[in-house]
Amino acid sequence: MQKIVSYPISILYYILLSFSLLIFHPIQWICLNVFGYQAHKTSVDILQWFLMRSANVLGTTFSVKGREKLPVGKPIIYVSNHQSMFDIVSIIWFLRATHPKFVSKKELGKGIPSVSYNLKHGGSVLIDRKDPKQALPTIKGLGQYIQKYNRSAVIFPEGTRSKTGEPKRFSENGLKMLCKFASDAYVVPLTINNSWKMFRFGMFPMGLGSQISLEVHDPMKISDYDFQTLFEKTEQAIVSSIK
Repeated sequence: MQKIVSYPISILYYILLSFSLLIFHPIQWICLNVFGYQAHKTSVDILQWFLMRSANVLGTTFSVKGREKLPVGKPIIYVSNHQSMFDIVSIIWFLRATHPKFVSKKELGKGIPSVSYNLKHGGSVLIDRKDPKQALPTIKGLGQYIQKYNRSAVIFPEGTRSKTGEPKRFSENGLKMLCKFASDAYVVPLTINNSWKMFRFGMFPMGLGSQISLEVHDPMKISDYDFQTLFEKTEQAIVSSIK
């Protein structure tokens, strides 16, 4: 029954989504090229608010807990499970004070209004999953960037989205590279819940009534741990809170 009811609501949702992405593409361009980085970042933050409001028509809600734990004025490496594109929306909006930048697949760097522009020009990096020789030096650059500017990087060690919410195997390579070149950073595990439910039927129609939550776990200073211990504690914190 939910799937049937969702068809007309999903059409409205995609209209609102498309409008937001299309209108903010030139806004981003103007902000970046005329006013600079901070104006562009603000436009991206506001876009996430509109994307969340678009999802509200589906009965989707968003919440966050644990932001008070975040270190101030320090580089941060967020490590998160991955369930849908709304993981990214939630992280950008709720953690916007820390300037999150993403490790994303190169396919997202073209063809998607607003999204592709931000990934290419907002400080995130695009990697070719099939070419480790390209990926690791690119991630190294992101580590050096957040170390220099006290900003944050976001990495999804599963590598791809979980369509059922069940976590996939975590890969350590990308996180290891970020830790090596952002040695002053804190690793902050994040747990996303229920964003996969928006896409339980695929891209159309949309799932209704998803209660998306973002949980921020205790930060861990890189220099306080050997990498294997840090990786294991990070994975355990994330997975133990997946519902």
